[in-house]
Amino acid sequence: MPDMLVKLYELPQMDDILSQIYGHGIEISRAMAPDKARVLAWIGEHSTQGAVGEADVCFSHVPISLFLATRGKEIVGYACYNATAPNFFGPMKVLESEQKKGIGNALLLKSLHALEAQGYAYAIIGGVGPQHFYEKCVGATLIEGSKPGIYKHYLGAKQ
Repeated sequence: MPDMLVKLYELPQMDDILSQIYGHGIEISRAMAPDKARVLAWIGEHSTQGAVGEADVCFSHVPISLFLATRGKEIVGYACYNATAPNFFGPMKVLESEQKKGIGNALLLKSLHALEAQGYAYAIIGGVGPQHFYEKCVGATLIEGSKPGIYKHYLGAKQ
């Protein structure tokens, strides 16, 4: 899967998308250290072991570079940034039952706005899956020759 590039200085605002997901009872918040074990267990159950490793790294940053989508105390999605490399977005996951509600878009925008606040002009979405989603939500473009890119030596990569 190739990487994509996002212009952080042209990001959409978050107000409308946050209002949309609040209508579904969903909130986006930064993960907290006391929740680390629970969050990593949830990611392990709903994502990959590689994603668990990346998320674990996020808890070592101040502030923690992982956002959660929750309904009450129930986790329905997460997004990481600055995990595999500085200025990288991903991984991200939203439960299938919660998709098509704008939650992924909200997690993406919250993370990318956080990168912009750190002073970055561009962000890299590493090893994208749903290319069309990123093009539509934030105008991301493919980075030529980026497959396998930074993940070349990842032991879990498919050959």
